[in-house]
Parts: sequence; C-alpha cells; structure tokens
Amino acid sequence: MNHLQLAFTIGLLGSLHCVGMCGPLAFAIQDKSKTKWAMIFQKLAYNLGRALTYAFLGLLIGLIGKQLWLAGLQQSISILSGVIIILITLPRLLPLLNIHLPYRNPLQNTINKLIGKAILHKSGHFMIGILNGFLPCGFVYLALATAVSTSSVLQSSLFMFFFGLGTIPLMLTAMLGINFAKPAFRRQINRFLPLFTIFLGCWFILRGLNLDIPYLSPKISNSEVICH
Repeated sequence: MNHLQLAFTIGLLGSLHCVGMCGPLAFAIQDKSKTKWAMIFQKLAYNLGRALTYAFLGLLIGLIGKQLWLAGLQQSISILSGVIIILITLPRLLPLLNIHLPYRNPLQNTINKLIGKAILHKSGHFMIGILNGFLPCGFVYLALATAVSTSSVLQSSLFMFFFGLGTIPLMLTAMLGINFAKPAFRRQINRFLPLFTIFLGCWFILRGLNLDIPYLSPKISNSEVICH
C-alpha cells in the first residue's frame, strides 16, 4: 500500500467518525438549491473545502518533516509518529471503558464561532468547508502524524488531500440524507477504529526500529522514503 492509498483508507475508515462529529454542522448549513444537481454541487464544494484545508495543514507539517528528513532522522520520525498516533488514539478507548473525562478545547470554540458567523452571513458551502477543516479532530491529527513521515512537502500535502478525499463518500452520502448504515453498525465500526489506529502506530514504530523484517520493519537507508 503506497502512502496515498493509506491516506485514503484512513480517511474512509475515519469518515464514520466524521459523520458523527461534523455531520450536525454540515446538516445545519441552509440549502436553497433549486435543483438536485445544484444541491449535490454545493455539498461537494463543502467537502472539497475540507480536503483543501487538510492539504494546507499537510503542507505545513511537511515543511517540518522535510527538515527532519534532511537531518537524517527518518527512523526517529517514524518512531515519533507511531508514538503520537498511539497517544492520540488512547483517549478514544476510554469511552469504550465507560470512562468520560471533561475537556474543553478553546481552539474548537473559536473555530465554531467563525463557522457560526459564516453560516449567518451565508458565506457559502466552500468557505464553511474550509473553516470546518481546521476543527480539532483525532483522525486529522492521526493523518498529520502519518503525513510527517513522508519525505517531501508535496507528498505530505497530497497525503492530507487524499485523506480528505477518503472522508467524502460517507459524508456526502449522509448529507444527501441517505441512511447508509444502521446505528448499531456504526457503533461497531467506531469500536474497531481505535484498534486500527493503535495497530498503525505500532507499525510505524516497528518501521522506525529498522529490524530488517520484510513489510513490517524493512531496512531503511538514508535515501529511502518511510511511506511507500
């Protein structure tokens, strides 16, 4: 699996979470389209706005990753990315154990206010989607932690863009009012997702350890890319 396929897969698997988190916001956007195709175009514009914001965040994280890459820290990047992925995912396991911690994110509150103003002033689906992309999200952090392991700014940005594309199919389906899965099925998927991300984090750590194990921890030279 190359890094763009991995990005799309992470986005696709995480999109059930996106529907739960971003869905209410997406449904709150007024839709006064006169035709079905115009409505679909507006909803696509919203989702494309999110994907472009993710690409921008990927560009920023890619600038950091490139400097680390040039410094010869490929293995350290992979190990650090794996650790970050696991740390990001662990809080998602707490609700499965009926443990709920009170937490307020000031950044999320600020962005929500900006989105509220954008909706009030009818800024359009595309602009609201761009703002939505900046909302704090565990799966976005997961994708960014993976994107930093790529060897160039372009690859990092493309990784995040393909992550955004992966979230679109189910988000668009939900926005069109199609019940694509029963709640019980979505709950089972949400139970599986943290385990998948923990596995992904462990995989990155193994790759960084350079154990010369085919596929799991191949030998990495200074000129190779971590995410093939």
